[in-house]
Amino acid sequence: MGPRRDGVRFISSGVKLPRASPAPAHALLSAALPPFAHIGRAIDAAARRVAASFPRVPAARAETPAAPLPRRHGKDSGGAGGEERVLISEVAVRGKDGEPLERPELEEAAAGALRACRPNAALTVREVQEDVHRVVESGLFRSCMPVAVDTRDGIRLVFEVEPNQDFHGLVCEGANMLPSKFLDDSFRDHHGKIINIRHLDQVIKSINGWYQERGLTGMVSYAEILSGGILRLQVSEAEVNNINIRFLDRRTGEPTTGKTKPETILQQLTTKKGQAYNRAQVKRDVETILTMGIMEDVTIIPQPVGDSNKVDLVMNLVERKSGGFSAGGGISSGITNGPLSGLIGSFAYSQRNVFGRNKKLNLSLERGQIDSIFRLNYTDPWIDGDNKRTSRTVMVQNSRTPGTLIHGGEHPDHSPITIGRVTAGIEYSRPFRPKWSGTLGLIFQHAGARDDKGNPMIRDFYNSQLTASGNPYDDTLLAKLESVYTDSGDHSSTMFVFNVEQGLPILPEWLSFNRVTARLRQSYEIGPARLLLSASGGHVEGNFSPHEAFAIGGTNSVRGYEEGAVGSGRSYAVGSGEVSCRLVSLASLLAILSYLSKLNIYMKHL
Repeated sequence: MGPRRDGVRFISSGVKLPRASPAPAHALLSAALPPFAHIGRAIDAAARRVAASFPRVPAARAETPAAPLPRRHGKDSGGAGGEERVLISEVAVRGKDGEPLERPELEEAAAGALRACRPNAALTVREVQEDVHRVVESGLFRSCMPVAVDTRDGIRLVFEVEPNQDFHGLVCEGANMLPSKFLDDSFRDHHGKIINIRHLDQVIKSINGWYQERGLTGMVSYAEILSGGILRLQVSEAEVNNINIRFLDRRTGEPTTGKTKPETILQQLTTKKGQAYNRAQVKRDVETILTMGIMEDVTIIPQPVGDSNKVDLVMNLVERKSGGFSAGGGISSGITNGPLSGLIGSFAYSQRNVFGRNKKLNLSLERGQIDSIFRLNYTDPWIDGDNKRTSRTVMVQNSRTPGTLIHGGEHPDHSPITIGRVTAGIEYSRPFRPKWSGTLGLIFQHAGARDDKGNPMIRDFYNSQLTASGNPYDDTLLAKLESVYTDSGDHSSTMFVFNVEQGLPILPEWLSFNRVTARLRQSYEIGPARLLLSASGGHVEGNFSPHEAFAIGGTNSVRGYEEGAVGSGRSYAVGSGEVSCRLVSLASLLAILSYLSKLNIYMKHL
């Protein structure tokens, strides 16, 4: 081999990933933060900016001394600026010390990346630089230095490459949300092999994609290859620094003093201080606050804290009116005779935010021709100090309903029967599995039959006993256990309810019985039609009041019959199926109403 030719030398810098400080929060969040779509686009843009900071191919530079290399092929007439071409007789790939590489596959990879540099080719500096880029772009080499060597047969172009280290371990810092299995799977087949920068770039993209797919604000902000083949990744995750609550006036939009206690709002949030900022989780929190029923509008705005990777969440709340009175009227399907035939009136007062703690108070009165119901409910949707979202409801009710549902129709010689009930109880409910919730309660009931003047009755016209105890009233203490399953999709929904009630005879005269009921309701959307399937059944065992028997008939069981007209008993089972479809769309209906209105005006004009 002849002496090295030092007249022309091409030098490429080594492949190194630059040190970058962890991405600050303002690089992770957008300037236009309120819309969640804008936040996602800003995070994507920030990820692209950080990815651009990784020099996948180092900039190669060519140093040409004052003494020019004698031309072997003239000038490149088609090249920019008339670059000189050098005739190359041989092209070789060697290690950094000029010796052959220990691994033949590395030499093949570098040689395979060359495009312009071929034996007996006339090359320019720019073409050699481009091939240097291609060698480094393969991802297997830390540096690449082309050296021209003058030999007896001509100029020999040698690419001296320095391979990357073998991969022997990974250190990932700051990835509190990223599962370790995700990284294990990404590098499982690469242990003991040359670190490939292209593969590393793909891993970085997959990590950033993992965060984006889950609505998390995080990305790889720094990577480096340590001695010994250890790869170090630094992940920056936006962390929630603080959650601030701000109430806005519903008319002016200016900050105001709210009625709701801040701790009541914070209790509903799954996003907590110190957690990674999750856009999808924040969106669910907004929906949770709206379902409380006491807010008219809710927005959460993330704001960066200095140059750190922390963000403050500012929650803007617009409260709605929390209470008021209402009145109305309607028709009861349980009464089909009489001059007013089931006409009822109602009056109600509700307070949805008692003491500013989202507690509910409802007071209602319904009065009909025969029946009447007075209800008082006080509900705490989330008991203070409980982490299972347990709710508590205290209920008092006084009702009077027609007894013909159980004891038959009226007789000319016998006054109508009504069933009077005074009920009080307490119930605790909580979700215990996804789509499942349970209720446990204790209810006391004082019930009996009365005539049209309100006097107690023990037997009806057929001399049948109207109470189980033989007294004017039956007293019952019920322990209630109920489980509810609900599921809904784009084209179907399911609801299943299972209920068990047990009478507790704490006193000798109190009734003891067991009642089990179950209801299933399944609906499907089939094109423009909707198929609804339902089934229900129940059984009562023990000593119970006659008016507690199951009544079959009416709109809630067998249509076409009055309430209880089919029969009543200890056990029952009812199944039904129906298909409903829309005959006229809403737009068509509005058009018809508009046409009729115009026609009415025209007729009046005539």
